[in-house]
Amino acid sequence: MEGLVKGLIHVALEAIDGGREDDDGPRRGQSPSHEDERSRSTWAEVVSSGHDEEGRQEQRGEFSCRPSSWNSRKEESGEGSEGDWETVGGNKKPLHPSPRRQHQLQEESEERTDERWETVGGMKQQHHPVPRKQLQSEAWHGYKKPLAEQQYYEGTYHGLDIEPTSEELDDLSKACNRLWELDINRLVPGKDYEISCGEGKKVYQKGDMASDNLFSWLSDDVLRKPTYSRFCALLDNYNPNEGCKEAVTSEEKHEQAAFVEEISRTPTIKYLHAYLVSKGILSHNYEDFKRMMTSLWFDLYGRGGGSSCSSAFEHVFVGEIKGRGEQEVSGFHNWIQFYIEEAKGTVDYQGYIFPRRRGEVPDSETQLLTIQFEWNGIMKSVSSSLIGVSPEFELALYTLCFFAGGEDNHVVLGPYYVNIKCYRLGHNKIGSVFPIAEN
Repeated sequence: MEGLVKGLIHVALEAIDGGREDDDGPRRGQSPSHEDERSRSTWAEVVSSGHDEEGRQEQRGEFSCRPSSWNSRKEESGEGSEGDWETVGGNKKPLHPSPRRQHQLQEESEERTDERWETVGGMKQQHHPVPRKQLQSEAWHGYKKPLAEQQYYEGTYHGLDIEPTSEELDDLSKACNRLWELDINRLVPGKDYEISCGEGKKVYQKGDMASDNLFSWLSDDVLRKPTYSRFCALLDNYNPNEGCKEAVTSEEKHEQAAFVEEISRTPTIKYLHAYLVSKGILSHNYEDFKRMMTSLWFDLYGRGGGSSCSSAFEHVFVGEIKGRGEQEVSGFHNWIQFYIEEAKGTVDYQGYIFPRRRGEVPDSETQLLTIQFEWNGIMKSVSSSLIGVSPEFELALYTLCFFAGGEDNHVVLGPYYVNIKCYRLGHNKIGSVFPIAEN
């Protein structure tokens, strides 16, 4: 109970700060009257200060391009003022307390410790929240510099063989499994992170089946890895509302190019290039290959009735919110984005979807998981993600299936049988791509 009240204060203060429109002025050179001015959560600020930038969706009877962003926090106790909570979809969520209530909570919290406890099976156990990472903000600002001013990882990859075999060229599944083996930046469950899967449910079942966050903790070193940190720097570049035109700044283009340059030094991306060259799909020129990767993943296209409002990267890795009436989350298949949003309080994990194979139950070691969650209060009823894999592995895997596979790509990734579902927009764009666990 000691941390409950302090937790309520944290929610309250964030809610009050975040309930206002962003009054920091125009961002990155945009004028205040710009129709598509974006309300974003800046990852650099989250990890360095522990606070969120939150926006509230305008309720004017028309679709707004400003995303809603309220915390779907879990209630940890039945105690507290009844006026501090509202019921949403059968679950209690915190309301904004009055200033007097804030003062009362502040006085009460000063008499308590920082420990948080929950009762499990009649026994009191310590509950560990997802930690906020402390990263140097200078690194994130540095990623906005032109390519010539960037500094990249110059380490070696131990002479790994990145040439595809004839068997791999004839069998997409073997090629994908080779990518899995080459992913030297993939995390180790229990060593680099830990997840708590909670209880399972059917897709159509309602209710929150997870009392805790999906991610119990993540090692401090993970998001400092070169490809991971550059990936994180990209995540605040997008307006999540589908159909709202994106305004890409020169700094964001630098971030994109620098990310592609960084991952292009890894064995997974080098293997991808060698594979596509061997198949006659691309030329040997590595610079052309990097330009192709940047275009494939970051070029804007239309979605949901708007033009230049989406991209493969935004949809697959960041996620989008679609619908003018009953909204829903589309895309959002990346575990790093999930971890960050969960740490910020904008994701509410609600349990895993029962595996197709009866009797099979995911645990903390599982690295392919099908889940249900809310993002900014909007439901994603079913979503599959690979857990703990590196950003370069996912881009290599999905790019390989896009060029060398079809809509359904039944492959083996280590111990997992997976269907990499790949939807195209025309012949040269990725509409969506994601993993589906198979028996």
